Amino acid sequence: MIIRWESGHDYVLVHVHRDMFGDWILSRAWGQIGTGYGGLRHALAESFDQAMTWVDSIDHIQTSRGFERVWSSEDDDTPEARHALAQLNQLSEQ
Repeated sequence: MIIRWESGHDYVLVHVHRDMFGDWILSRAWGQIGTGYGGLRHALAESFDQAMTWVDSIDHIQTSRGFERVWSSEDDDTPEARHALAQLNQLSEQ
């Protein structure tokens, strides 16, 4: 799952994915649009549910700071996106 927020000149991008060991990782990138300024941080979640709780918190914080959610892989209605999300959901159920 990938979600992007933007506000004026800034962005925040969150990516929830599994690593090669099966652990859930939340990667968060942020910075100024069109520049090299920003950062990247990764966090190891105990479960998919915990990662999604973190995403909900990030969404709340970014919205309160005036950021707008501009894109989400969940909103992408291409066959590839549906297939990728189905695989992600199947993995999270294991």
